[in-house]
Amino acid sequence: MTSTPLYGFSDNSFKAAGEEAGIRKLVDDFYHFMDELPEAAVIRAMHKQDLTESRDKLTLFLCGWMGGPKLYHDKYGGINIPRDHSHLVVTEAERDAWLLCMQRAIGQQNYTPEFGDYLLTQLRIPAERIFSVAKKPQ
Repeated sequence: MTSTPLYGFSDNSFKAAGEEAGIRKLVDDFYHFMDELPEAAVIRAMHKQDLTESRDKLTLFLCGWMGGPKLYHDKYGGINIPRDHSHLVVTEAERDAWLLCMQRAIGQQNYTPEFGDYLLTQLRIPAERIFSVAKKPQ
């Protein structure tokens, strides 16, 4: 009998995501959808044209966030997600576009349905935190 790993415990999520290489693929697919989906045009415009640093930061952040090595901290220092995004105008539309891109990217991975659902549910938490502290349109 095989049992489903307890995601969110130890490095189980990091391993389920394919470790750093798998997370890098997830992030590449995420930014592909951000470039392609009309719903994501506003959040894409919040980024630099060259996404190299954004891709690296999100990959390294997710590695540690999923229980793997703290690569983001080692390279970029500490992060406070709500504070570091508080200068952006984020409405429900931007939050939902970000989650849509992530949902589509997760769907491109070779994840079990259970892990894909778990991961998207967990990613809603920082998305909500950013939305709750972000600037609102005037």
